[in-house]
Amino acid sequence: MAEPLLSIRDLRMGYRGPGGARVDALAGVDLDIAAGETLGLVGESGCGKTTLGRAVMLLPPPDAGSVVLEGTELTGLSAGALRALRPRMQMVFQDPVSSLNPKRTIADAVATPLRLHARLSQRELGERVGAMLEAVGLDPATMRDRLPHELSGGQCQRASIARALVLQPRLLLCDEPVSSLDVSIQAQIVNLLLDSKRRFALTMLFIAHDIAVVRHISDRVAVMYLGKLCEILPSDTLVANAMHPYTRLLLESVPGRGGSGRQPDARTAAAPLAPPSGCRFRLRCPLATSRCVSEIPVLRARATGHQVACHHVD
Repeated sequence: MAEPLLSIRDLRMGYRGPGGARVDALAGVDLDIAAGETLGLVGESGCGKTTLGRAVMLLPPPDAGSVVLEGTELTGLSAGALRALRPRMQMVFQDPVSSLNPKRTIADAVATPLRLHARLSQRELGERVGAMLEAVGLDPATMRDRLPHELSGGQCQRASIARALVLQPRLLLCDEPVSSLDVSIQAQIVNLLLDSKRRFALTMLFIAHDIAVVRHISDRVAVMYLGKLCEILPSDTLVANAMHPYTRLLLESVPGRGGSGRQPDARTAAAPLAPPSGCRFRLRCPLATSRCVSEIPVLRARATGHQVACHHVD
């Protein structure tokens, strides 16, 4: 098997919550992403998806664990060495408007990474910026001198994608890139990301809470609950072969795909400040037994490309 483009091992991250209590946002995450693959990461709000994405980008660095990009361990790099690697890993953020500097034009926002990491003449810089704006569906002649507040949310997200792609990264991390957009615009941005993946030979980590969107864009789907991965499986077998009770609960919330459209009832969910012993999902799980109270389930292979962390899945 070829070496993965991104490899994460035992990633851990915690924060101080109310009263100084520690919140374990990531509690030991292992994940590999192959070159050219899109891995979707899904789960309810507060499960640790965004924390995982930012830890991969070292924004900030994780408390413990390993992040390896194309054979290079990132967590131990000096600030200068990490800065030199930044062009290879870029990020698209959730809020497209606030992720852009309100005082800088769209052209300036896209050009800034090039000024920091590439030696280009002004003519070359202008050409690269214009080409990238065109690549994401923005007309350079009418858009390059506009400020973010003069654009729609979808246009701002296209500009943010252009800014991320202008350095020709190997890894693109998308953190809820469509959640703040209208449904019709969401489809346009998802299709733009799919086209960009093919055009620029990208590897993507796509984070979202909408399992239908994740299934559409991803090659594999990883499901997270309270800082741990529950299940990883190919997206085209997600509906038919999902095994973990939490994954099935998420699928049940998707209307028109065999689900009721009813959102999961989180009233019995454990609080991130005080996760339960053993399996973190056991308070909501219909299969929970005494073993789930005392023993933490680990991801185990159930089929090719399919891993599940559950004591009661055959």
